[in-house]
Amino acid sequence: MICRDDRPRRCYPIKHYSVQQTTEKKEPVYLRIKVTPKSAKTEITNTLDDGTIKIRVAAPPEKGKANKELIKFLSAHYNVPKDAISIISGKSDHLKLIKINAV
Repeated sequence: MICRDDRPRRCYPIKHYSVQQTTEKKEPVYLRIKVTPKSAKTEITNTLDDGTIKIRVAAPPEKGKANKELIKFLSAHYNVPKDAISIISGKSDHLKLIKINAV
């Protein structure tokens, strides 16, 4: 799910927008992600009906290791620097709201 501003009611399914489309306009991109830690490898598994992206993360959920692995993976996947990605909510939960700042 991508949100065009900080208000969740203005979120659109991810299939309608990409990070490249919104970062050209210098707007942040918001993604809703469901994380499954301690998996065999880090990968995107699927997208739920509400637009939430399911991602498996290889790191365990200890001391922020899974969050760091998630940021590293998203950075490589969307071709943005790691410091452009932040976790807005859900730092200790499976369901997270991620903000990717325009670079």
